[in-house]
Amino acid sequence: MEKDSNLQTEKISFFESKKGIIFAGAVVGIISLILVALGNPKNMGFCIACFERDTAGALGFHRAEIVQYIRPEIIGIILGAFGAALISKDFQPKGGSSPATRFFLGIAVMIGALMFLGCPLRMILRIGGGDLNAIVGLAGFIAGIGVGIIFLNKGFSLKRNYKTSSFDGYTMPITAIVLLILLVTTPAFIFFSKEGPGSQHAPIVISLICGIIVGILAQKTRLCMAGGIRDKIMFKQNYLLLGFLTIIVVTAIGNLAFGNFKLGFAEQPVSHTDGLWNFLGMLLVGWGSVLLGGCPLRQLILSGEGNSDSTVTVLGMIIGAAIAHNFSLASSGKGSTANGQIAVIICIIFLAVLSVANSDLIRKNN
Repeated sequence: MEKDSNLQTEKISFFESKKGIIFAGAVVGIISLILVALGNPKNMGFCIACFERDTAGALGFHRAEIVQYIRPEIIGIILGAFGAALISKDFQPKGGSSPATRFFLGIAVMIGALMFLGCPLRMILRIGGGDLNAIVGLAGFIAGIGVGIIFLNKGFSLKRNYKTSSFDGYTMPITAIVLLILLVTTPAFIFFSKEGPGSQHAPIVISLICGIIVGILAQKTRLCMAGGIRDKIMFKQNYLLLGFLTIIVVTAIGNLAFGNFKLGFAEQPVSHTDGLWNFLGMLLVGWGSVLLGGCPLRQLILSGEGNSDSTVTVLGMIIGAAIAHNFSLASSGKGSTANGQIAVIICIIFLAVLSVANSDLIRKNN
């Protein structure tokens, strides 16, 4: 009995160790390279923001015809996290931590991501491809996390969550299954791009399997870019950060090997060179992610674990993608839009007000 207990401890400790997070980062990097080689847009083996935007378009929430496709990777991440959480008994339906606030934070984070043209995961994949615009985005992301940490140190909180009904916890996994059915059956009311990034994708089965693997690894290791930088600044811990550094190294080596590495600012795939708005877009993403307690990838994982607050956040990001494209807020390869710039400033003001209102600067902890 004691031997079995020790074995179990070793299995758990691997995913909590530096070796475990490095292994997870290497696998995610390799999978990203494979997905690009099989059809996904360059430097977009994985992008939570982009894939949620494509899925929103496929469901008709926006009508930007070049970004409409139900991405199997998103489905796989949710189901992978759900399965891993069930097996490890981490599946715990809970919610009630300022859901309305989290919904609007999800919208704000998506607007920032689509200003930059990528989530934190795609940001490091772009760095691994030689895109120097992503370095500017990383600087903004770190700055945003730094601002968020200031308010965490001032007592910022969205309050605790509570146990909820089992059905709440199953909402996102069930939604993922419904999306998979729609993807496979392709009914007339689903929209798929015939050109542009939405038309570029790896085979469904491979994308789904890759998503499941990433979902399992991210659930086991708590992979989160915002959390990695936050932990480094606040607690001097490198654990989460090592996973993303590994992804950069692996994708850089892979891109060099396949001739896809291109160092510079200009003519990068699905990218623009407007430095100020790359910086501010990712500042918004970093700040919002700290307030939410995790980056877009982490929110998907938590939704698979039964956290309905994260489910609400993911829905907010999907609606944010629809808003961004319906009102011309999203950037393109040509650069940012005036509407998008105004929206990012409004969202930054929203985060500032929210951060102050929920910190000890104007209220005391109960």
